[in-house]
Formats: sequence, structure tokens, C-alpha cells
Amino acid sequence: MSDLATYLLSGLALAGSFALVGSGIVVVYRVTHVLNFAQGSFVVFGAFLSQTFRQLGLPPGLSELAAVIVTGLIGFVVGAIAIGKPGTHPMTSLLITLGMSLVSAAVIIAVWGQNPVSPVGITGTVRLFGAEIETQRLLTLAVAVVTLAAMSLLFTRTDIGRALTAAASNPRAARLVGIDTRVMGLLSFTIAGVLGGLAGVLIAPTTAVSVTSDLPFVLSALAAAVFGGLRSPWMTFVGALVLGVTGQLVAGYANGSYQTQIALIMMLVIMIARSRSFTAEEAK
Repeated sequence: MSDLATYLLSGLALAGSFALVGSGIVVVYRVTHVLNFAQGSFVVFGAFLSQTFRQLGLPPGLSELAAVIVTGLIGFVVGAIAIGKPGTHPMTSLLITLGMSLVSAAVIIAVWGQNPVSPVGITGTVRLFGAEIETQRLLTLAVAVVTLAAMSLLFTRTDIGRALTAAASNPRAARLVGIDTRVMGLLSFTIAGVLGGLAGVLIAPTTAVSVTSDLPFVLSALAAAVFGGLRSPWMTFVGALVLGVTGQLVAGYANGSYQTQIALIMMLVIMIARSRSFTAEEAK
């Protein structure tokens, strides 16, 4: 019983990280209709930068904050290259983000090398439902839930959020009322960078992150985002729950080598089952 609780709690924590990365994909897609394949690179940058800032002497907390801010700036730069030129087709921008992920990998290798990093996070464990779970993993889940709630408030209760939504739903009408859709697009990439960096600084203390970690993260996050119709951060979180919990159960009771593949198959089965409930926009 304690093993089951451990796998479920670990799966929930993993889901939190997938939800943060997937929400970054959702924000960019909602505003620009571009699938950002550089989102996994933001996670890797966040992990490496937090390690570097810690080595430079910044105290815990401040080093992670600095890493998230810098990763947000990296997201802005990726956005400026991907959508900065007016009239860039979303498919072209998608390919640019794919290219930027490759460039990011080259930069990470040149600056930090290929060895994985795992900065020190919050130590200790908490006993829940008869199982021991690392405090850092619970922190990841808690931060993910709070961040998604904050994003919901951003999009529904603030002028910036309403401008982002307007730029996504009807760009022409948004421009007519004075909303600069390109600025909104750049803001969405910056938010995606912040979310990716946040995921990186939270994940790295429990799971070593290397330059090759971007692909597994972006694939899992993209699956969760697609489960949410690339529109809803909360549905993305549900998709992340399916991926995270299924993966941990497979790793615990079967073979860890197949946890990602089986989790993705589970996700595909659920998406097929709920396909009739997709809205017309989600089905596109």
C-alpha cells in the first residue's frame, strides 16, 4: 500500500512539472497559433542557470528567481526570432522554434558541457498516506497548482490577459481596438520562458537535467497540452496527471524503460475516448 501511495504521489509531482511546461505551450499557441518546440529548452536553461547562480554565490531562492527571470528573457528572444517579422506564417514560426531548440542545445553544450546538473533544493521528506515523499516534489506540485490558478486569473481578470485572449481569438478586431498582437505574441513567449524556467528549477533538485532532457519534456508537455485542446491550462494539468501517474506506476510495477511510451499510449486512448466531446476549435 505504501508503494502505491509513493508512486501516486511521485506521479502527482511529476504531473506538476509537465503541467508547467505544457501550460507554456498552451499560452504561446493561444496567442500566436504557433507550437513552440523550444519549450523543453527553457526547462534545461532553468536548471543550468539555477546551478550557475548558486555557484556564483546567490542564496537559495534568489538563484532560482534569477534563473526564471533570465529564462523568461530567453523566451522573449526566441519569440522575437520566431514571430518578430510581421506576416510570418505559424508553420514557419514552428520550424524556427524547432531550430532554436537545436541552437539552444549547442549553446548549453558550449557553456556548460554535457554533464547533467542537479542543484540542491529543499531537503527532507514528508510522510503522507503511509509513504515518504520528498519535500521538493511536493513543492513542485504546489507551485504548479498556484501558477495555473494565477494564469487563470491573469487571462480572466486582468486587462493584459483580456488583450492576450483578444489577440488570439480575433487578431484583426484586436488591432482595430489598439492591441498590438505582435507585442502580445512576444509576451506569450516570455511567459512560456518563465514557466519553462520555473519547471527547470523545481525539477532539477530531484531529477538530474541534461542537455538531452528537452525532448522528453517537450513531448510529454505537448501531449498534455493537446489533451487540453491547446486551450486550457487546467485541462493540460489533467493530461499531465494521466501522464505522470501512469508513468510512475509503470516504472514502479513494471519496467521503467517503458514508462513514457505506455503513458503516452494511455493518453492516446483517453483522447480517442473523449474525442466526441472536443469543441470545433479543439478538433482543428
